[in-house]
Amino acid sequence: MSGPGFAPRPAVRWAIGIVLVVLFAIPIVSMAEYTLRDAASGHSLAHWLALVDPANAGRYRPIWTGLGNSVVLAVTTVAIVLLLLAPTMVLVRLRFPKLRLPFEFVVLLPITIPAIVLVVGLAPIYLWIGRTFGTGIWTLAFAYGITVLPFAYRAIQSSIDATDVRTLAEAARALGAGWPTVLWRVLAPNLRPGLIAAALISVAVVLGEFTIASLLNRQNLQTALVVVGKQDPYASVSLSLIALVFAFALLVVIGRAGRPRGARTNQKGRS
Repeated sequence: MSGPGFAPRPAVRWAIGIVLVVLFAIPIVSMAEYTLRDAASGHSLAHWLALVDPANAGRYRPIWTGLGNSVVLAVTTVAIVLLLLAPTMVLVRLRFPKLRLPFEFVVLLPITIPAIVLVVGLAPIYLWIGRTFGTGIWTLAFAYGITVLPFAYRAIQSSIDATDVRTLAEAARALGAGWPTVLWRVLAPNLRPGLIAAALISVAVVLGEFTIASLLNRQNLQTALVVVGKQDPYASVSLSLIALVFAFALLVVIGRAGRPRGARTNQKGRS
């Protein structure tokens, strides 16, 4: 049975949480067990120790290069989402409310387009980008920015809908604040949950993306894992586990960095 407002009882929430943890833990534990297999002794750390063996540095170098490239892409994509998408959404809400539906349609359109079709359309554009800005890995963030638009839009829009953006902006403008101040010091703190969620989603999408990078001949973490996996499948699975831990740690750091100061204390006080 449910409590007031159809909210599940604690026992139901715990049951759902346990089921989800088990579903996520089974493949991760299976991957860890696979990396510990040893034909000679059954299970050992031989495959993990091989990762730090200087003799294998050349074989595993693409992984570290791809990881560094993915971090650069994640930072650039988050900057595109927070500096371009979020202010545009606020502008549409405040000044051009009639454009919300057409804007939403355009932003959500990439979710309906397969990645391979998206690459076919972006290939001529990237030829021009390569001649103009070079072929640096950061240029791939333009394609990733398009890919994460639908997910980031929903996260930010939920915070905009829950906040009286118009009243806050008009009050700040009446007190003499400029638009940069309104966006940065008035609206951004109130939209913090949506902005943080959009950043988390963007990082997760970038760290797990393979198709666009492969077809555009760029090296990121996932393409590097495929290259190394053809030579050493144990190393590929081990490094995939490391990548999962790294992504989880990065998301936790971003989430804690975006949490307002004293949020826990205020929550306890309200309780």
